[in-house]
Amino acid sequence: MSSGEIPPISCAVEGVIDEAVLNRLAPEIGIKIGAVYRKGGKSYLEKQIEGFNNAARYSPWIVLVDLDRDAECAPPLREKWLPSPATYMCFRIAVRAVEAWLLADIEKISAFLCVPQSSIPSHPEELEDPKRQLIDIAARSRKRIIRQEMVPRPNSGVKVGPGYTSLLIEYIQERWRPSIAARRAPSLNSCIKRLRMIPYNSGF
Repeated sequence: MSSGEIPPISCAVEGVIDEAVLNRLAPEIGIKIGAVYRKGGKSYLEKQIEGFNNAARYSPWIVLVDLDRDAECAPPLREKWLPSPATYMCFRIAVRAVEAWLLADIEKISAFLCVPQSSIPSHPEELEDPKRQLIDIAARSRKRIIRQEMVPRPNSGVKVGPGYTSLLIEYIQERWRPSIAARRAPSLNSCIKRLRMIPYNSGF
């Protein structure tokens, strides 16, 4: 690696939507995403967090998880999972789910879902279940494809529609503005600030 070149950052996330979020954040912050670990969901990440942290002693890492209902706020969960983060570790928690970050760009998410801006909560990180709220909003969409693909079928036994993930990835890649969303999503704003503080050029 040449002097001054930013090394790729290894990542561990719960799923493909989280991966898409980090890939969207990267060019805005001026970082490069390297290997991404996303098998096994949140329980896998918790079991492997010590190993990720050991690796972050030598090179930059991002671990992104949802707060969900695991704690009332992010600090207790962070203390439980990783009380002593390594120098190059960026362990971030989306409050209460990464969907809150997506809802936080009110103008773009309302246009994407084809609903009035008044339908979008102004403080998405205060929602008990941002994913559920996002699906409920999609159910009122003027666009048939949004209703069909994002909302689960009645009595299907699943929580999201068949196209939920692919449509959200499309939104993240083509419309979502992290810098705008960060104004209404404090945990996203904190994530962006922390990523900018990782000492990328410290001689590794």
